[in-house]
Amino acid sequence: MKKLVLQITFGFFIRYFLKVIVGVRFSEAKFLSKEKQFIIVANHNSHLDTMSLMASVPRSIVHRVRPVAAQDHFGKTKVQEVFSNFFINTLLITRKRKKNNSAVDPVSKMIQALDDGYSLIIFPEGTRGEPGKEQPLKPGVALVLRQRPEVKYVPVFMTGMGNAMPKGDSLIVPYNAHVTYGAPKKIMSTNVEDILTQIHNDLNQLKQQHP
Repeated sequence: MKKLVLQITFGFFIRYFLKVIVGVRFSEAKFLSKEKQFIIVANHNSHLDTMSLMASVPRSIVHRVRPVAAQDHFGKTKVQEVFSNFFINTLLITRKRKKNNSAVDPVSKMIQALDDGYSLIIFPEGTRGEPGKEQPLKPGVALVLRQRPEVKYVPVFMTGMGNAMPKGDSLIVPYNAHVTYGAPKKIMSTNVEDILTQIHNDLNQLKQQHP
């Protein structure tokens, strides 16, 4: 049931709304269907980011993709938690690490989701920034990739989302926005800073396609 809901919601309704009403342009992402597993890493300016990425994923695998989201924002109440898990397939995590408690430690939860066969959507900046401005990448995604180096990451750069739905504003307005995919890659180092630099460089290369 959940699989069908996600496929219909994102494969048809959300994608149609974003393309026709908002004006989002999606680059081709069918290649994701050929990947056994992956982690999408993207910049973050708006709540539209998650919706856009889920709508860009091939419909046949969208139920196997989990966007990583903050528990204190998307799961403030039990109703919110159930709603976001069922209709968005979120993996809710705490913002701070608790290494001595793997049940709530965000890195442990992401690794467990990968081990369960899911792919992930991670925003390495950690929180939404101002439109067109990047923030420093936080180490979470690097810590995950370091422990599962066989999993490829897929860089995605989005433009215009922060203007279509700015931070702190619930109103969605039409805007010329883009979702641009890069090629899947494996990390070339197990050093956290090196991994973050590799991801940053890939995102920056995609950014150059939208001057």
